[in-house]
Amino acid sequence: MTYKLSKITENIEVNFNGKDIEIDGIHTLSEANSTQLSFFNSDKYKNELPNTKAAAVLIEEKYASLLPSTTIALITDEPYLKLAYASKLFAHKLESKGGHPAMGDGCDIDKRVRFGKNVTLGDNVTVLAGCYVGDNVTIGSDTLLHPNVTLYHGTKIADRCIIHSGTVIGSDGYGFAHTKTGEHVKIYQNGNAILEEDVEIGANCTIDRAVFGTTYIRRGTKLDNLIQIAHNCDIGEHTLCAAQSGIAGSTTLGRNVVIGGQSAISGHLNVGAFSTIGGKSGVTKSLKGGKTYAGVPAIELRIWLKLQAKIARLLKSK
Repeated sequence: MTYKLSKITENIEVNFNGKDIEIDGIHTLSEANSTQLSFFNSDKYKNELPNTKAAAVLIEEKYASLLPSTTIALITDEPYLKLAYASKLFAHKLESKGGHPAMGDGCDIDKRVRFGKNVTLGDNVTVLAGCYVGDNVTIGSDTLLHPNVTLYHGTKIADRCIIHSGTVIGSDGYGFAHTKTGEHVKIYQNGNAILEEDVEIGANCTIDRAVFGTTYIRRGTKLDNLIQIAHNCDIGEHTLCAAQSGIAGSTTLGRNVVIGGQSAISGHLNVGAFSTIGGKSGVTKSLKGGKTYAGVPAIELRIWLKLQAKIARLLKSK
């Protein structure tokens, strides 16, 4: 779906007098192309402004001069809020009417499964009772969906995956902009979620779709039950994640990370490959790979153990 830039700016109440071009989506400053809208609302990304390829950017006037000449500045003192309004224009239209999937050989589909439109199944896919598979979903060969799994529109599941009952993949990420008077405005999550080959997801997990782009669960990763993966995360190959863990938005894990039960990882962090995070840890900053961490906030295990010993001795001395 595409809109004239003038139509978008009229809808979100931003002044625009430049060339009226076609816009087909929204993306970040670093990822947007010449047919997409972007936004700038944090000095953290200031260095990305001169190099953006976005067709137009929602931006405060004081930063507009940093944009390249090929990018149209859409001046507003609330760029993030205007982004939220614009995101609704590009949201997938949900319908109750479905279709019949394109299926490979040997599929076993319970009659109580509902499919959206343009669904594609590989060979030997098994989908058990009560599942819902939304529009434009792809499921690879030899994949098994246990009862009552929900795959939102645009989700892609690769070969040899196992998804257990009650899990929801591709649900909306938790994203809102805020008005000056405190109302919360939904940012429509217009990306998707992708599971690569040989992934297993436990029961009652939730994996959110991306705001823009993709949430990734990489090849060979195994998630336990009751786990939350937020929007735009990238979970590295062969990660192991124990029950009741949560990973906040836009966090990246390297390969072979091990996460203990009930651990929490904050957003926009990087956890290095071959890290181990002890149970009930709270990760509040990026971590180097190849080490073991524990505690809240999470620190190297050897330091955490020394700290616990010192605390214990301090209590005994009283």
